Amino acid sequence: MTEYDFEPDCCRNESEVESKLIVQYLLPQLGYEPDTWHQEITFGRIRLDFLAIASKTIPFAFNRPLSVGLIVEAKHPKQNLNNHIRRMRRYLKSLNVQYGLLTNGKEVRIFELINQDLQLIFQCSGKEIKTKIDEIQTIIGKDRILQKRLEAVSLNQSDLKIIESEYSGIPAIKIDKPRRANQVKTIAVYHNKGGVGKTTTVINLAAALSKRGFKVLIIDIDSQANTTFATGLMKFTDEDDDDLKDSNIYHVIMSNSKNFIPDVARKTQFTDPEVDTVPSHISLIWKERELADRDISRRKLIDKLRQVQADYDYVLIDTPPSLNIYAKIALYTADYLIIPSDLKPFANEGLRNVKTFIEEVDEFREGILKQPLKVLGVLPSKILTTASYVKNSLPKAEKLIETRYGFPVLETRIFQREDLAKCIGHL
Repeated sequence: MTEYDFEPDCCRNESEVESKLIVQYLLPQLGYEPDTWHQEITFGRIRLDFLAIASKTIPFAFNRPLSVGLIVEAKHPKQNLNNHIRRMRRYLKSLNVQYGLLTNGKEVRIFELINQDLQLIFQCSGKEIKTKIDEIQTIIGKDRILQKRLEAVSLNQSDLKIIESEYSGIPAIKIDKPRRANQVKTIAVYHNKGGVGKTTTVINLAAALSKRGFKVLIIDIDSQANTTFATGLMKFTDEDDDDLKDSNIYHVIMSNSKNFIPDVARKTQFTDPEVDTVPSHISLIWKERELADRDISRRKLIDKLRQVQADYDYVLIDTPPSLNIYAKIALYTADYLIIPSDLKPFANEGLRNVKTFIEEVDEFREGILKQPLKVLGVLPSKILTTASYVKNSLPKAEKLIETRYGFPVLETRIFQREDLAKCIGHL
């Protein structure tokens, strides 16, 4: 197998730091085979980017579940690693892991938990990783970590083989990849500029995931209820026949002891296989003030989704084009964020508000022990198909998003099909 040659400049966003630096380069170089590391693994309220295990047996033998391991946290290349040291300390202390690696692709830091105190024991730039990999391996390589642990408890490799022989048949000692309950991904689709394709993104992404065999839940938390309409739930033509006014997302986030997700979600058949949808309603407009006065409602959706996380692979949240309480609840709840944008001046200027909004949301998330929101990227949508624009102007517009606003741009582009739009207008 050809050895992967890492180049730090190839990491443009957090996802590429994870895939190109950690998965394809660092973990293999450090001796961690695919079955010895786990991505996006959850322990209570702690969610790790990566957990690498040096031994599946030693931790059980000494009643310290994860002491022979390595926590790896990946950040966006533009993020300051100093802002994440406190979280790394909490992870290591809470899970009793001795070593942690923190990187944004441009810099690598290795920490060790010594007497419950976090100490920086290694640091290098991204461009130095290849020349420093042997030194890194001697600190946190799989065999090196295991050997240090064996020495600490006066065991040798022979002792380890005996323990493995005795306990290998006991499922409790194996650290397996998380089940669906820990793998569900909650994605918010948000921009505070309207008309950029949020609903279109949610609907089509839900259909695509459903057709690939994933269980999908859509949550519409926008008072315009466009997603609710697009999924076919607005079947009434008269207010008296409105069957959504007493059972929608508002009731989910306002009630403690009733209106749980299974009670409110409805089967929608806009795609096959069908997906579940928690509908919205126009009445959310005048209930916003009441909702804003109740702090408990900010976490209610998080709590109720946790109860059904084993039932879904993906939860997609359509959001209002505003900075209101509904948008906040959506971003408090989500793990990931997609920002559709037509890349035009007003949408671009709105990205400043989006960035500030995310910072405010992350402050709240930290207070409830949730990871910062992961921005998957800006999704170019409703893009003109003119050849000259696609060749010359579009690449410049995408580059501007990264350099001026600090958001990664997704490789996928959603083009405006003008002829199709004209046809629909004649229906």
